[in-house]
Amino acid sequence: MTLEEYDVIVIGAGHAGCEAALIASKMGARTLLVTINLFTIAQMSCNPAIGGLAKGHLVKEIDALGGQMGVVADETGIQFRMLNTSKGPSVWSLRTQNDRAEYSLRMKHYVENQENLYIRQHDVKELVIKNDKVTGIVTEVGTVIKAHSVILCNGTFLNGLIHVGLKNIQGGRSGEIASVGLSDQLLNLGFEVARLKTGTPPRIDGRTINYASTILQPGDENPVPFSYQHENITTEQLPCYLTKTTSKTHEILQQGLDRSPLYTGVIKGVGPRYCPSIEDKIVRFSDKDSHQLFLEPEGRDTYEYYLNGFATSLAEETQIEAVHSIPGLENAKLTRLGYAIEYDFFPPSQLKSTLETKAVENLYFAGQINGTSGYEEAAAQGLMAGINAVLKNRGEGPFVLPRSEAYIGVLIDDLVTKTVTEPYRMFTSRAEYRLLLRQDNADLRLMEYGYKFGTIPEHIYEDVQQRKKEIDDTIHLFKSFRPSVNDVNTILEKAGSSTLLQVEPFDKLLKRPELSLSHFFGFDSHPVFNEQTRFWDKVREQVEIEVKYEGFLQRQKNLVQKMDDLENMIIPDGFDYNCLNSVSNEGREKLSSIRPRTLGQASRILGVSPSDIAVLMVFLSRKRKK
Repeated sequence: MTLEEYDVIVIGAGHAGCEAALIASKMGARTLLVTINLFTIAQMSCNPAIGGLAKGHLVKEIDALGGQMGVVADETGIQFRMLNTSKGPSVWSLRTQNDRAEYSLRMKHYVENQENLYIRQHDVKELVIKNDKVTGIVTEVGTVIKAHSVILCNGTFLNGLIHVGLKNIQGGRSGEIASVGLSDQLLNLGFEVARLKTGTPPRIDGRTINYASTILQPGDENPVPFSYQHENITTEQLPCYLTKTTSKTHEILQQGLDRSPLYTGVIKGVGPRYCPSIEDKIVRFSDKDSHQLFLEPEGRDTYEYYLNGFATSLAEETQIEAVHSIPGLENAKLTRLGYAIEYDFFPPSQLKSTLETKAVENLYFAGQINGTSGYEEAAAQGLMAGINAVLKNRGEGPFVLPRSEAYIGVLIDDLVTKTVTEPYRMFTSRAEYRLLLRQDNADLRLMEYGYKFGTIPEHIYEDVQQRKKEIDDTIHLFKSFRPSVNDVNTILEKAGSSTLLQVEPFDKLLKRPELSLSHFFGFDSHPVFNEQTRFWDKVREQVEIEVKYEGFLQRQKNLVQKMDDLENMIIPDGFDYNCLNSVSNEGREKLSSIRPRTLGQASRILGVSPSDIAVLMVFLSRKRKK
């Protein structure tokens, strides 16, 4: 049987799949979202949280482009915290604790009510490929569904294998079947496939926790939302609790290693270095007496708690005994066991910067299939794959965000140019222009694209443009405004700041670390000091950052301009690197394999030396002149 044709088919309804399907349908494409289980759309497979260090930046950027993750995170949040506030604004990151079940239901609501978007429950067994171009899918019952583009967002389901102790079960997630067949087909088509591993901790019955032995972790007093759609957060917040492992815990875990699938060689896939299992922690960091653990509520209407920091695949009895050695959990009952899962992924050097595969036209990969770890990284890829699939179907040019413009650009550039040997996770340290790419200015940086794609409403876009103008006007005012010495010194004395001997521009005053605009409320008759406009809080935040960090920001902008020459030098499709005799053998091999889009991208490939880039630059420059 053959069903009607779609513009885009998205396989998998996790965080990548939902964003891909929603953005494609918002752009007007007739879209089909196919998933093994309609009851687990946007399931939070691991921790019930969105955002965190650098990940919060991704959520803000997804929101600015018209994605849905930030909206749902705000609507289902049960605790909001801005992390890293003791450091500079470039590394501030929002994190929400979410109601696990409600998050899935809310995302499903948006999927079901999105115009142009259709959903079906199927296990996709095969892709229909003709002349190296995907034209549809084949379901478990043999139904063929045609499409112009297909986006694979299979998460951990491709040949997924769950491990608890020395027992293993085939599955894509606890209680759900694995997806078998697609990996073999892609392997036969010449794709490189490898295995990765991730894990999750046990869940605890909250009624059996002794909270008196833990440390309360409340949310922010004035929570900040992720999405531009929400001005503030008014929902009641729930606390988390801090505890830690003990020497007894480590002893129990050590004794259980003889039945660990990780340490007995049963697990072959590589796990995330920056989010290791608890058994991995005690081996790798044997000098540590304890490790922090966070008890995080799974939702408002459940007693279950997530034991963050205790991911494990040890045997059931070892998990129970180790949990009982933790302060506050001496009598805890486990509602679910922790487990590890191995799954197939496809090294993303096989992708273009649009996330389209190089081997099969109109086939896109997004999420954990590309070797990434995290809901936010997956959602960002799904969004970009969805946008690019629609643009290509329309015959328009690709949408590729540069590293200087978005964390999403850093993420995808890293994936397609660097070798992924372990689950990739976003960090602020990966972004060389992170002072420009703050979470607070994501809408100012990217919302113009969302408006262009039709995924951001006109009135919201106009608001952003007006806010940009107010920020620029205020900064211009501060550079020219020179208040009297006597007026300023009164405020400086109250703030404990050194007084002036002569008049200074106001922006120079504001550069003092101990001063903020709040010290000058009511200072002058100008509206900027007296009127709380609708934008004022957002304008004030941007103005303070732009003024205080002006020198650093300008330095990064200058660096971006210098790099633009490399980023703008396009390498022609099908370029023959073998003609470059002066390039090293390794360089030619890596360039021929990855096929970078620009000279800047080529310079970031491991194994390609600066001298190789110099040779390539000279060759391209001569060719351009001709």
